[in-house]
Amino acid sequence: MRYFLHIAYSGTNYRGWQMQKGGVISVQEVIEKNLSQVFKKPVFVIGCGRTDAQVHASQYFLHFQLEDDWDFDLVFRLNKMLPPDISVFDVIPVGPKHHARFGATKRTYDYFIHTYKDPFLRNISTLYTEFKLDVKEMAKAVALLTSYEDYHAFCKTPNAHSSTLCLISNAELFSNESEDRIRFQITSNRFLRGMIRIIVGKLLLIGSGKMTVAEFEEFLISKITPSEFDVAHPQGLFLSEIQYPFLNIPPKTSFSAFQQNGEWIKIK
Repeated sequence: MRYFLHIAYSGTNYRGWQMQKGGVISVQEVIEKNLSQVFKKPVFVIGCGRTDAQVHASQYFLHFQLEDDWDFDLVFRLNKMLPPDISVFDVIPVGPKHHARFGATKRTYDYFIHTYKDPFLRNISTLYTEFKLDVKEMAKAVALLTSYEDYHAFCKTPNAHSSTLCLISNAELFSNESEDRIRFQITSNRFLRGMIRIIVGKLLLIGSGKMTVAEFEEFLISKITPSEFDVAHPQGLFLSEIQYPFLNIPPKTSFSAFQQNGEWIKIK
């Protein structure tokens, strides 16, 4: 029997989702270890995608295969065993061909930026204090993203992918009234390695006057990978929603009160 596990995690203490060599701890490793301990046999999981070190997931799905039934509350037991920065919400029986990664049709990410030093935001938003960001220019660049499909120039390892096409269905920029808190949201069928943080890095260059919107668009047109990337820091990035045609479960978590504080205004 195949099961989906609906979880969320804070990525601050992890080297990302994916199991890695060299003794670094990953979210996948912690999940597999605790599932194996519960069922007293090795249990291996496949996640809906990779997240980098210190990147968070306010909604994440994984699947695992298990032929044995159980007569206990698995959600309750796992939550007692797992560390406080990983939460389990649901265990869902699914069809044998339903796949956590390949079955997902849309993924949404949110990236949070703040421009003043706040100790309560340091692990859930990225601090950029060097400049006053021009959010209107940044929004012009964001508006271009749904008009292009090939993101070869926004990938760290484009040649490692069979295709660099991404169908972005939504991209928006928000700020609070004082424009010292910014939220970038993007939805696509897939994302390339480092793609969102590379995009945010260029948006920050635009906001600080170091890059024009036309120069940003030229990367989309030419598809030429730059010699150097201005990659935004990881801690402001959240995988925030996964959509499947066979599963309709909204995110269980909400962003922290500090992130939700005040009304987000869409920048046009």
